[in-house]
Amino acid sequence: MRSYQLTKPGQPFEAVDKPTPQPTGTQVLVKVTHAGVCHSDIHISDGFFDLGGGKKLDIVERGQKLPVTLGHEILGEVVAAGPDAKDAPIGKTMLVHPWLGCGECSACLAEQENHCPTMRALGVYQDGGYSTHVMVRHPKYLVDIGDVDPAVATPYACSGVTVYSALKKALPILDTEWLAIMGCGGLGLSAVAIAKAIGVKNVVAVDIDEAKLTAAKEIGADAVFNSKTDNAVGELQKIAGGELKAVLDTVGGEATSGLGIAAVRKGGRYVIVGLYGGELTLPLPTIPMRALSVIGSYVGSLGDLKELMALVRDGKVKPIPVATRELDQAYDTIQDLKNGKIVGRVVLTNESDG
Repeated sequence: MRSYQLTKPGQPFEAVDKPTPQPTGTQVLVKVTHAGVCHSDIHISDGFFDLGGGKKLDIVERGQKLPVTLGHEILGEVVAAGPDAKDAPIGKTMLVHPWLGCGECSACLAEQENHCPTMRALGVYQDGGYSTHVMVRHPKYLVDIGDVDPAVATPYACSGVTVYSALKKALPILDTEWLAIMGCGGLGLSAVAIAKAIGVKNVVAVDIDEAKLTAAKEIGADAVFNSKTDNAVGELQKIAGGELKAVLDTVGGEATSGLGIAAVRKGGRYVIVGLYGGELTLPLPTIPMRALSVIGSYVGSLGDLKELMALVRDGKVKPIPVATRELDQAYDTIQDLKNGKIVGRVVLTNESDG
């Protein structure tokens, strides 16, 4: 078993070889064939999230123990199972739901492990997919991809389920109203595709990169808007005809939050999933006066992922651009993503017989 491990924040990963583990109890062992590179891996690799004003949220202080193998978008073949892993799909290629909780708190018991206050997420707090193998604690976390291209299916474990869960919070959006999606990276493109799949009639994609806006148009956006312009608020409201009912912010930066909250109509919803960082300053009286909802949405539940994959298997979600690279390029790919060199998504592959 070879893993590419984070041993020190901000430093390249270290290739580590060790004996392949054997599953016990309800565990299943997955031979990783595909592992997606997510924007949040930038922050996890750097070791912190930017809270604005010079403040940082230290991930190690929050419970991450190093070394750890990153990679939370994981797909592969189930190759072994513990004695209590009933009906484990040995030999089948499955998508792994990585957002695991403690299994005991009220959120976990309600099947909302993504809301667990002490999460055990794969690729964050437990070893993840930048490896030839990953251990999953129960076969219930394996999701069928059907005949979907494995490289296309892999990012749905994070970017897909994250925006699907957030879109559910943004609804309802009438056919006369608009949804704005801030950012056209992997998350944003997935949000456009999934929004159209679930029936949102009017979607405007917002970015400052023309190549990414072109990709958003190709994936189904009804309008695109380059926000690097004067009077961005007024221009975005003009596109929506004053009916911008909801904003999904896949960036989560000061510029995108400021634009989204200012542009959304009275009674609208601003849903944020992006973790770019910074601070939000908002006059409190304007929240009730505008009947404004500001909603944080964190990844998604196992139920969300199963619902999303049902849509994908039925061919209702247009696939976003996905490029593939070898597994040993994990760290370099994160740096390319950090520097804005990637349109769509990159999925690392490891399809050798070893």
